[in-house]
Order: sequence, then C-alpha cells, then structure tokens
Amino acid sequence: MWKSFKSIFQNPLAPIPNAPDPNVERQLSPELIQTIKEIQVKTNHLVNHMMAGEYVSAFKGQGMEFREVREYEPGDDIRLIEWNVTARMGHPYVKEFREEREMTMMLMVDVSSSGQFGSHRKRKNEVAAEVASILAYAAIKNNDKVGMIVFSDKIEQFIVPQKGRSHIWRLIRTILNFQPEGRQTDITLPLEYLLRVQKKKSIAFLISDFQAEDYDTTLKLARQRHDLVAIDIIDPRELALPPVGLVHLEDAETGETVLVNTNDRALRLRYEKMKETAFQNRKRKLRAMGIDTIQIRTDGSLINPIIQYFKLREKKH
Repeated sequence: MWKSFKSIFQNPLAPIPNAPDPNVERQLSPELIQTIKEIQVKTNHLVNHMMAGEYVSAFKGQGMEFREVREYEPGDDIRLIEWNVTARMGHPYVKEFREEREMTMMLMVDVSSSGQFGSHRKRKNEVAAEVASILAYAAIKNNDKVGMIVFSDKIEQFIVPQKGRSHIWRLIRTILNFQPEGRQTDITLPLEYLLRVQKKKSIAFLISDFQAEDYDTTLKLARQRHDLVAIDIIDPRELALPPVGLVHLEDAETGETVLVNTNDRALRLRYEKMKETAFQNRKRKLRAMGIDTIQIRTDGSLINPIIQYFKLREKKH
C-alpha cells in the first residue's frame, strides 16, 4: 500500500517538483524568509516559556570534571579531601567537581519526497523543521553544540556541530529550502554517517516518517554508541482515507499510482488497520532496541509530545 499520497481532488499541499539543479539551494523568497523567522520566534518562545529546564533534566551531562581545590568546610564529604594539598597547607582541603554539561546534539533529518506531503496547514518537512528548531534551541540555550545530517536515499548534506542562535537559522533554512537529489528514504545511510563523523557520544534525534525498510542492524549499532531518539512525523491523511469517491493515490517517493474507491468502507478500514499495525510494530521494534519514539502529527501540537517525552525520560533516568 502507498506510503504517502496525494489526491486528484483538492490538495493545496501537493508535492513541489524538484529544482533542475538539486545541488543548488533556491534563492530565498520573501515568503520563505518570513516562514523561517516565524519558526525561529515561535520555537524560541516555546523553549523559553514551556520547556525551561526540561531538556537539562532529561539529558544529563557525560560525567563530572575537576574544577578546583578549596578549603574544607563542615559537612563536606571526607572522601573528597585532597591529601597532598592538605599536607602542604597544614589544614584540610577538598576537591570540587562540576558536571560536564556540554554535549553535542545531532539531528538526522529526512528530506525525501514524502516530506512534501501535508493535508493540513503544514507539510511534513515544515513540521520537521519546527521540531528540529525546538530541539536545537533547547540545546544551544544550554550551551550544547548542534549538528545536522540531511538525508534521503543518499547523504544530502552534513552541517558540522556548532553553537549560537544564527546556527539555528541555517538549520531551518536547510530543511525548508533544500533541493534533495534523492526521492526515497534510506535510514541506514544517516546512521552509518553518524557513526563515522561523531565519535563521541551524542544526543541523536532521527526525524523522519520512516518510509524505509531494512535498517535494524545499523539502528542497533548507532544506539550502542549514541543516545538515540526516533521522532516519527505523521500526517492524519496517511492514517485514514476520507470517503470522497474515486481517488488516485500516489507514492510520493516512487511515483507509483493506483485508483481506489474511498467510498468502500471495508477498504478504508483495512487501510486504517494496516497503517496502525505498521506504526505499532515499528514502535515495539524500536522499544526492544532501547530506542524511544516521539510521535508528532502535522495537525497537532509539536511541543507537547516533546515535553511529555522529556518528563518521562527524566523519571526513567
């Protein structure tokens, strides 16, 4: 059955054709610039007012690092006494540590053709950009670096981890404006690339609609080295067919089409059951590997599922 589709009837968010040269970014239109600004302002507000502290609580530092030696004070742990300094100074000194807070967040963002689909106000790639922006703001606000791997059925672009708010502009612009060479999705590629370019443990978010197969082995390897979280972008029209008569369904990634009668209630129920089963099976598979899943719908809140996950993660850890 078709992974994602468009209708021969009204669909204001039908897929956009690829530019002639996929290696060259489109000239930023005033509308796109405005969209990027709106995403920046919106996500910055959400992080500051709704996610304050949630990210830090959910993702702890990588350990403790030595800070300094200071004089002993009543109540200090005697196991922290620095004996060499104590002997030299004639009275007790203790070692002081602080959490090694700085981390690296890696965003792996799917820009395959299925991301151009959307049945509501936003396409899936716009939702992916906002989700990536929320996560990037949370990380950079806490002095963490953020990098990004853009992929389809090939590695489209790699953005080296950096800090700073201006860096977020580049991330959003890349997701919204990028003209991919590939149309389909290969989730194995960004995971293998992550393992090559990011040797130190990172917080890795895989943002995709997961219209791919045969990526389990690489997923397990990436999970062993990195703190991996899957973010599943879903459009409601992909979960249920509306009863609107004869409709051409098109796979956005392969171009295959089929004509179906959506007034057939039995067909609609089979489709819905197939989609729900596929999602639950994917979720169970990821959970069995120790990988958490956040489901983001194009017609729902973006921030609430992320906050709920952060709170749940804090309790688990």
